[in-house]
Amino acid sequence: MRLQDKLKALGQNGKALLATNFYNFETLSGVLQAAKATHKPIILQLSESSIQYLGLRVAAGLARTALEEYGVEGWLHLDHGSSQEMAHRCLDAGFDSVMIDASEKPFEENVKITSAVVRLAEKYNANVEAELGYVAKLGQVQKVSQYTQPEEAKRFIDETGAHALAIAIGSAHGFYKETPQLQLELLSAIHAATPAALVLHGSSGIPEAQIREAVKRGITKVNLATETKNIFMKTLQQVLQDNDEIDLRKIFPQATQSVVKLIGEKLEVVSPN
Repeated sequence: MRLQDKLKALGQNGKALLATNFYNFETLSGVLQAAKATHKPIILQLSESSIQYLGLRVAAGLARTALEEYGVEGWLHLDHGSSQEMAHRCLDAGFDSVMIDASEKPFEENVKITSAVVRLAEKYNANVEAELGYVAKLGQVQKVSQYTQPEEAKRFIDETGAHALAIAIGSAHGFYKETPQLQLELLSAIHAATPAALVLHGSSGIPEAQIREAVKRGITKVNLATETKNIFMKTLQQVLQDNDEIDLRKIFPQATQSVVKLIGEKLEVVSPN
């Protein structure tokens, strides 16, 4: 099933997909072990920095082979693509979905750039995600003036044809200094204004109750990245304290299991049985 069709079907049933970034084989394995154990589909995401680190063909091949090996229903997605060129490269490499993030551009320029990627993706039958409003990056403060507005969301989707839309409703990338408060009424208004699949970026650290409510109100894709790499690295750091073991094959699985536990919990929040 195409990702855009899956998102639409889930949205009609008040459920969502977890979309989690992976950074190496160990984090990928942890994510897929959790998805297999919970019998839930998942979106595997790669940022441009991860693609640079792993290599595009290696990363795509690793994801595809692992999905088949673990027997998990899943899709491969470019997270925060910065250009049409990058989106094109990923589509050529077999990605099911690409995000073009022109959210820091003026509205009309965002429309122009996103529209071009939508036209490109049509040739691949692929899903396209865009961003409207501005979801704060690591260390930035989210401003009310940057929230996505319902009427703009409707116009943006009408003009671009994007399948999914990342919206700014109070979340931010990275960890939070204080408990975030999602603008749930705003989310409901955006959901009523546009048929696009709505995406929540920056879910790391958002209370479970807020995420559950956001899914009920129209979020169909929940992104997770920071918590995944944090738990992997924190576990490694703990295991390696006063440890003379040099066989990474004995050390890495302990960190992978931490990822399995985390993702299993997140999957139950995003898409409860």
